[in-house]
Amino acid sequence: MLDIRFVRENQEAVAQAMKNRNASWDAARFNELDEKRRAVIAKEESLQAERNAASKSIGKMMAEGKQAEAEAAKERVRAINEEIATFGAERDAVEAELNQILLTTPNMPADTTPVGADENDNPEVRRWGTPRDFAAEGFEPQAHWDLGPALGMIDFERAVKLAASRFILLGGQGARLERALINFMADTHTSRGYKEWWCPAMANAETLTGTGQLPKFEDDLFKTREGLYLIPTAEVQLTNIHSGEVLDAEQLPLKYCAFTPCFREEAGSAGRDTRGLIRVHQFDKVEMVKYAKPEESYDDLESMVEDAENILQLLGLPYRVISLCTGDIGFSAAKTYDLEVWLPSYNNYKEISSCSNCTDFQARRANIKYRDPENFKGSRYLHTLNGSGLAVGRTMAAIMENYQQPDGSIKVPEVLVPYMGGVEVITAE
Repeated sequence: MLDIRFVRENQEAVAQAMKNRNASWDAARFNELDEKRRAVIAKEESLQAERNAASKSIGKMMAEGKQAEAEAAKERVRAINEEIATFGAERDAVEAELNQILLTTPNMPADTTPVGADENDNPEVRRWGTPRDFAAEGFEPQAHWDLGPALGMIDFERAVKLAASRFILLGGQGARLERALINFMADTHTSRGYKEWWCPAMANAETLTGTGQLPKFEDDLFKTREGLYLIPTAEVQLTNIHSGEVLDAEQLPLKYCAFTPCFREEAGSAGRDTRGLIRVHQFDKVEMVKYAKPEESYDDLESMVEDAENILQLLGLPYRVISLCTGDIGFSAAKTYDLEVWLPSYNNYKEISSCSNCTDFQARRANIKYRDPENFKGSRYLHTLNGSGLAVGRTMAAIMENYQQPDGSIKVPEVLVPYMGGVEVITAE
């Protein structure tokens, strides 16, 4: 959530930022409401001052025997109270609309976020690894949606029977590989200083508002009859662990991680990546979140990207890092790097992790501050960061496709063998 004072004092910058983000921004309506709010507050304060003065005079009038004047003053106080109540209701209505505007306005992009219209304008930062040359090995690679059923790892048809399309049923070594990846990712992140959490798979509206999913993206969420929502990512829970709290500077940065199932309606994504494990309604993910000092948060973003890259490097999966442009970054993000893994079935790179610095945008919504008595008085909003470490289903797809053998079997990456109970090659069951 943007600071209303910042918006008021930086009208041109906000308008240009929203234009760069392809986001709607009604500056005229914001100014109209902001001016109305301040005018109403001024009237309330003037009436309150008049009421206080009249209230003080009543006792004096009574002591001096000026009963009529005192009764008139009392009547005026009652009238003022009614006026204050009227203006208070008007102020509440104006502030509610202003708050709604701010709640649905995205974050300001960082100065280092490239300006661009969409994903086609995302510059590549670096690459790691070389995609495997299957032609040189003399065979045509299969897609994971063909390999999985043939090996008894994935059953798409029964998943539809059990739930609906875009749900996945894993069996045998597929289920074991999923579990192995979750444990490997969590163990690796905790070895690098992250504290692991086990979070609820549901969240309330306040929690989702804190990270920015609500109110703007409610259509992307699964909602229960009790008013709770299935979480789209553990970012929601990890970021809100300290909502409404004031942390001490020496605690920062806090580094958290968690495995959770994730649930997304994928509204508006019809026809996109409908086959396999790439875009589904339920998937597993290990998430990283950091709470950081503002002056250190961009360094913390770079190290978070390194933590995500470390998983891919240990698995030996070729990938690239891109910097998302203003037209492609997420609602809460000021700067985002995407990691894209090589998938032979697409003959291209596909997103497997997104690491973002949300600056104080989420902290303001969730009211998360820190105190640093040596450098400033009181408390201020900290910065929050989040990143996938990684999306498990997409990682499984990448392993299946990049480690497949000519006979249709799949070699298990060396670092996963202990997590697979010593299994080195996945064959048909």
